Amino acid sequence: MRGKWAQGIVPRNFRWILKDHLAVCERPGGYGDNHRRVRRQEEIIWIRENGFTRIVSLIAAPKNLHNYDELGVAWLHRPLPEGSDIGAELVEHYGEIAELLAQGEKLVLHHEELGDRMAGYVAGYLVWKGLVPSPPEAITVAEQMFGRQLGPAAREVVALAAALVTDG
Repeated sequence: MRGKWAQGIVPRNFRWILKDHLAVCERPGGYGDNHRRVRRQEEIIWIRENGFTRIVSLIAAPKNLHNYDELGVAWLHRPLPEGSDIGAELVEHYGEIAELLAQGEKLVLHHEELGDRMAGYVAGYLVWKGLVPSPPEAITVAEQMFGRQLGPAAREVVALAAALVTDG
């Protein structure tokens, strides 16, 4: 049996969205002043050792992406769009995630922190993909997953994702 360190540590705020297929967490190693290099390495090791085939970084800057390469974890950098004019990018993001999952990939998405933007992004994906039938139900599911109420920014992304379904 390998030592505990070789197994890594669970990333902070790790949550399953689709059990054994799609998960989210905060940026490996933490964000801002709380970022720790050793913790980042241990969390990436945990991701790798738990069979995730790819990390999808949604943060704006391409921070620490080389660390995924160093530890043998495939990654994509897809910055989460800012502002209200994000429809086309959401369709592209969601389509790529759906395609990767259909190909059998096991994904973990991360942003700096697991805040309102990430919760809205996830709830929006659930509506866009048809896994949850309506925006209010997607919001309820996301609130249960994330253990907090979704704010206006998150709700706006969910509404936009629902509109993309009816427009597409």
